[in-house]
Parts: sequence; C-alpha cells; structure tokens
Amino acid sequence: MQKVFITGANGFVGYYLADQLLQKGYHVIATGKGECRLNFDTDNFFYEPLDFTNAESVSNVLQKHQPGVIIHSGAISKPDDCELNKESAFRANVTGTIYLLDEARKQKSFFVFVSTDFVFDGERGMYKENDERKPVNYYGQTKLLAEDEVSKYEYDWSIVRTVLVYGKRMMGRHNILTNTAEALEKGEKLKIFDDQVRTPTYVEDLAKGIVAIVDKRTNGIYHISGEDVRTPYQMAVAVAEHLKLDASLITPVKEGDFSQPAKRPLRTGFDISKASQDLDYQPISFEEGLRKTFE
Repeated sequence: MQKVFITGANGFVGYYLADQLLQKGYHVIATGKGECRLNFDTDNFFYEPLDFTNAESVSNVLQKHQPGVIIHSGAISKPDDCELNKESAFRANVTGTIYLLDEARKQKSFFVFVSTDFVFDGERGMYKENDERKPVNYYGQTKLLAEDEVSKYEYDWSIVRTVLVYGKRMMGRHNILTNTAEALEKGEKLKIFDDQVRTPTYVEDLAKGIVAIVDKRTNGIYHISGEDVRTPYQMAVAVAEHLKLDASLITPVKEGDFSQPAKRPLRTGFDISKASQDLDYQPISFEEGLRKTFE
C-alpha cells in the first residue's frame, strides 16, 4: 500500500489524519518535533522526529522513505506567536514548505498542503476557493506565501483550507471547546469573541476530507469546514449548556475591547460546495460535533 508522509503528526489534526489513513490501509510515516506522541500498534506506522526547517533533515528523511504522498500539516499556527516572532513564523510556514516541495519534486510525490481561512480578510465570509486572498495578519500572510509555492509545484498538488478546528482532546492537545470546558469546570471567567464569524470544523471531518483527496488524488484547492455558522462565543455557550456548566461565566467581547498582537479576520467561513461535489464531503452538524467531542 502507498506510503503517506505526514508533518505535524504530533499535533491535533495530525493524530486524526494518521488514524484514518492507517484504518484505510495506508503505510504512514509520521513526523513531528521531538518524541512520538502517537500510539498506533501496527506495522504500517513509523515515526521519525523531523525539523522541517532544516533542509538536510528533510532531504535525509524523505530520501529514506520515498513516500508517494506528502501531507504538510505542520506549522506555527497561533496568530499572535506569528506576529511576535515573524522570522520563526516565516521559517516554519514558508521556508519549511519550500524544503519539503524541493524534495517532493525529486520523487514526484503528491503534495497536500493544509492551509487556513486566515488567508482571507474577513470582509464578507463564506469564501469560495477562487476568492481573492488578503490576509490581515502575518500568520495568514505566511500561509498565502506557502500556498503560492505549492501552486507552482509541477506534479500533483492540493491545498486544503480549513476553519477553527475542534474535537475530542488528543495527547493533551486542546482546542476551543475543550479549553472552554476545562476553564468552566474550574469556575474561571472567560471573555470570548462574539464578533468573529466562522464555520467551525470537526477534526474527524477535516481528516476525512484530506483522506478523500489522497484516495482520489484530487488536484487543486479545497475548502473543508463545517456548514453551521457560529461565533466563538456561541460555541463556548453551547459547551456550557451541553455539559451543564455555568454559562454566565462567559462574557461576549468584541475585537476592539482589548488588544492582541495579531488582528483577526471578522467574517470567514467557507462555501464547501466544491468539496461536496468532488470529494462527496459531508460534514456533521456543530451539535453532533459538540456531542462527539465530549462523549
């Protein structure tokens, strides 16, 4: 069975990707920073520590394994970290992508790049794949530059953009829903944005969409997210209600109420009709995703 190479495999999305690919019978070469956090008991799973900002390391690992597919999901994805450490963000999100593409070329691997709704300015929301990209922060800018590199790749490639991923906590990796639950269980007060509109994505749906791209070897850009429109505040209140915690601890705020290093796009969210048509992608509802996160 084909070898699939994953960067960022120790991360939240990486775990679910590796799991679903293994279930489909793929041979998975997972890479990440430091020791392996993944626990898959199968001969089809192999882990390599990898710093993909080191060209020599990238070359050595890819030449050793020669995968037919590379899924690049590793990144510095916290917008404030990117804004405060632009050099590190560029090296991880742009230079690292270039190093991986350079090696992929030698093997003509299918290159799948995981990107973000933050390549858009958030002026109107419900974006389609060919809408104009105008990031409002440095994280979005690095992802735009990396997308440009991927789209110049001479062999098969796909770019998967997604929105605010959530789901069951894995290997200590939190997300907006599990963070909210943990804070409320401790009786902590939360201030959460109610002026940012998203189509939140259940993590297993995102992994399924990416695996469908690998299965079909589909080229181009795909928007993969949920269909239900929510603000982070609405998501947090839903967590409180679902777990019967105190929703009065959550205060809705607007971006102008306090300053963060990185500006956020106000209205994103995706039109997923292309993914539905090409990949038979059908996300679950936010309510169902919420239930699965805490079951």
